[in-house]
Amino acid sequence: MVDSPGRITLWGIEVFMATADERSISAAAKRLGASPSAVSQQLTNLEGAVGATLLQRNARPVRLTPAGEILKRRAQVILNEAAQARAELAMSDLSRLTRFRLGMIEDFEADVTPRLLTHMAQELKASQFLLETGASHYLYDLLDSRALDVIVASELNAGDDWAEVHPLLREGFVAAAPRGAIRPDRDRLRQLKRLPLIQYTQRHYMGRLINAHLARENLTLPHRFELDSYHAILALVGQGTGWTILPPLALMRARRFADQIDVMELPFEPLSRTISLTARKGILQDMPARVADTLRPILRETVVVPAIAAYPFLHDKLTVL
Repeated sequence: MVDSPGRITLWGIEVFMATADERSISAAAKRLGASPSAVSQQLTNLEGAVGATLLQRNARPVRLTPAGEILKRRAQVILNEAAQARAELAMSDLSRLTRFRLGMIEDFEADVTPRLLTHMAQELKASQFLLETGASHYLYDLLDSRALDVIVASELNAGDDWAEVHPLLREGFVAAAPRGAIRPDRDRLRQLKRLPLIQYTQRHYMGRLINAHLARENLTLPHRFELDSYHAILALVGQGTGWTILPPLALMRARRFADQIDVMELPFEPLSRTISLTARKGILQDMPARVADTLRPILRETVVVPAIAAYPFLHDKLTVL
């Protein structure tokens, strides 16, 4: 169906909000799965319907006009009500849910996510599933901008009043060093300090979490590498380049390096993170809790049991919540 000029449509509002959030027509198009020309046409139609210019499209980045600022405040209410209506209809009969947008941290993409999607596809037979994987802060931004319905990520802002949070997994960080480089009968921290620390990038939440913990412990550790790839980090550790601090999920994703490294408890105060399922409060009713209930046994079977079998000392450090 072609939208008629002069009418305000829900799709037009969604396109406008995506463009206002992204400050770019091409970025909005990518987020919405549409072409830039389609986004531009929707914006033209909406501006014709309201009788005002909403965006300065020639600016870089795109900027809202005063009229656009006014519409943005009202448009968010419209989208919230539409999402609530879709959720209420879907919850009355799950077979009516036509789209489910899920964000998952990359730690789960190979083992956990396929099993979850298979389970949900059996229950939501008419639904289309859209999956986004990435770092936790990136997924939170997409959830906050309403580009995703549910995310599974490291818990960042448990106090946000707009979010409902369902804790899934707590994992304690560990140290990984080159095989045989650290003697267990000697001071481990002193031995580790003689090696460079291979850091997880501080551009991501996990890297900042580790760095803040080291600062609290008054530890200044020499480092030459700051990377955003578990595989690259553990490959360097396995080659004897240095040591690292990572969560058990990283070890399970990069298992091929297991015979090249030694894994041990942190030789200072413990550090942990919580992986949670987060959704916007009051939108999907009980679906987030149900998805969390589905995920917990999957996590136990695919993550916790194999990790503890490989590293028994993780028994008290890796727990399904």
